[in-house]
Amino acid sequence: MSITIALAGNPNSGKTTLFNALTGSNQFVGNWPGVTVEKKEGKLKGHKDIKIMDLPGIYSLSPYTLEEVVARNYLIQKRPDAIINIVDGTNLERNLYLTTQIIELGIPVIMAINMMDIVAKNGDKINIKKLSIELGCEIVEISALKGTGIQSAVELAVAMANSKRINLPVHRFDQIIEKELDKIKGMLPNNITEEQKRFYAIKLFERDDKISELIGKIPDVESIVTKIEEKFDDDAESIITNERYQFITSIIDDCYKRNSREQLSISDKIDRIITNRWLALPIFAIIMYTVYYISVSTVGTWATDWANDGVFGDGWSLFGIAIPSIPSLIEGLLISLGTAEWLNGLVLDGIVAGVGAVLGFVPQMLVLFFFLAILESCGYMARVAFIMDRIFRKFGLSGKSFIPMLIGTGCGVPGIMASRTIENDRDRKMTIMTTTFIPCGAKLPIIALIAGALFNGASWVAPVAYFIGIGAIVISGIILKKTKLFAGEPAPFVMELPAYHMPTLLNVLRSMWERGWSFIKKAGTIIMISTILVWFTSYFGFVDGKFMMLEDTQLDQSILASVGNAIAWLFTPLGWGDWKAAVAAITGLVAKENVVGTFGILYGFTEVAEDGVEIWGTLALSYTQIAAFSFLIFNLLCAPCFAAIGAIKREMNNGKWTAFAIIYQTVFAYLIAFCIYQIGNAVITKTFTIATIIAIIVIIGFIYLIVRPYKESKKHDVGFDNVVTSK
Repeated sequence: MSITIALAGNPNSGKTTLFNALTGSNQFVGNWPGVTVEKKEGKLKGHKDIKIMDLPGIYSLSPYTLEEVVARNYLIQKRPDAIINIVDGTNLERNLYLTTQIIELGIPVIMAINMMDIVAKNGDKINIKKLSIELGCEIVEISALKGTGIQSAVELAVAMANSKRINLPVHRFDQIIEKELDKIKGMLPNNITEEQKRFYAIKLFERDDKISELIGKIPDVESIVTKIEEKFDDDAESIITNERYQFITSIIDDCYKRNSREQLSISDKIDRIITNRWLALPIFAIIMYTVYYISVSTVGTWATDWANDGVFGDGWSLFGIAIPSIPSLIEGLLISLGTAEWLNGLVLDGIVAGVGAVLGFVPQMLVLFFFLAILESCGYMARVAFIMDRIFRKFGLSGKSFIPMLIGTGCGVPGIMASRTIENDRDRKMTIMTTTFIPCGAKLPIIALIAGALFNGASWVAPVAYFIGIGAIVISGIILKKTKLFAGEPAPFVMELPAYHMPTLLNVLRSMWERGWSFIKKAGTIIMISTILVWFTSYFGFVDGKFMMLEDTQLDQSILASVGNAIAWLFTPLGWGDWKAAVAAITGLVAKENVVGTFGILYGFTEVAEDGVEIWGTLALSYTQIAAFSFLIFNLLCAPCFAAIGAIKREMNNGKWTAFAIIYQTVFAYLIAFCIYQIGNAVITKTFTIATIIAIIVIIGFIYLIVRPYKESKKHDVGFDNVVTSK
């Protein structure tokens, strides 16, 4: 018989770490809310009939954000066979609020107190036996990170699921409240079990509309609640919340003994510098510059040069043994098979040239992901969200908006999905629209391409691209917040900062590999299909009225050239109005890595790569530095790849909002790239044209939109068709 066990707990309590340990899955483990934005399913190692569900972190079963809705709806509608409630032992009192609610669900519950190794290290003591009696549920001590106690927890959960043993709530509210709750329980429909009735009665008492949607309105409840509110002189939800915390406080005093610590912890001492009002931003800038410098200009460059010059170039040696390159191996194989000329061209000039040009940047990406994983695991990136809240709040966003952007540095899709942590609908929409401005892993090859080809591998290109992304978010926040669509105060940002700790090598490598492998899989599927299409349309066309395969010198007559020439004029004001660059930008909509793959085919990188010194030569002769920088910025800021657009559509839940987001991103990118090229070219060449004047007017327009006073923001909310996104 199949058994389903749900993992539920507060954010940062260790659910995903426990999920990985139980299932062997490689879900990303972070230390801010929203890393798990949907429920994740896996099989218990060695037991195909036991499913483990990793639910998003929630603080209570009274949800305000979308990921809290996902977690609660699963628990009350799908009703797993058992729940393992993961509790952070270092923050026991806060975590127990959710526990008191979970026990009321009428589902077998096991509490797993996590981080017990840290509790012991701090000199604190938890009386597990007494706490178990007070709460009325079984308790197991675990350390998800070290793997201790987790087997006992899951075995106990399986045993309780098989026995159907329900934890009956042992805590009771005020006698008057309990009396009224009994009345509400008597009004509930018969399809709700006795074990569930207490939970539903409490939710109805708290005027939880979502519960009313599930079981229908019960008119008599309103009079009961109103009478209690008048008696206690408070709203119903606050009354219940206060009652819960009184119960928690009463048992904490007896069950949790803290070691008195008057000195500041190491984390507190570090935070005095890291989160300092004046030092925080410079430190963040230095750290990110260093990360990108190492990833793109030193270690990453060495590794990428080895890949381009060796694996995809002249070949390489291992312990003195000469190993041929992939292109030469494939070419030799094709010659030995005597394949047709068009097939040779497809494989060598299409697949190998396109995919090889992209895969050559994998080493740089792995280095970047390695350092980002360290920053995330040690707790620093959580501080960055706190730091950015001070800035973002001034521009209409909260620190919660920066969390999706941090996640988006790996891939824009989970970054967009992480916007579910934002309860304010306007702020969430604006975050979705701007999250992809931050360079994701797929855009790193474009950055490395431009930096290497046009700027001699300059170390400043990658960090500048990163901070331009942040600048685009800030400017967009200021401009959009002053419109009717996004008016209003930013959502409050409350976040617990985890203690600093040394990241485990396994988790860092796992995070790095998962992100890198996602990129490699894309290169083997979407990018390969795209490069085949690009090759076909590049090497076939009409000559003298006949459709035929073209020579390298005839590419200007290809199908792709015809398409590119038809749209190239759009990008002429941006400095790169030739058909090759135009086509590369368009193919980037399928997957951003396609920009490099397309150049790989059109400029024959694999042939040029045989002479390592000249690998970027063709590109460098085709564009000026300012035009190349304009190309880079446009591709970083314009509409994201199809996968990310799909995520925007899913999270917006509205076609008009999706279209608005894509149009805004593309127009914004076009205007920024236009201003960069026209002003930069005017300064370099000392010539001013009508386009220069237009660029100055655009800049003045941006400045006006930024500094103009708030007018509409004080008025009522307005949206497309007054749509409120829901899940």
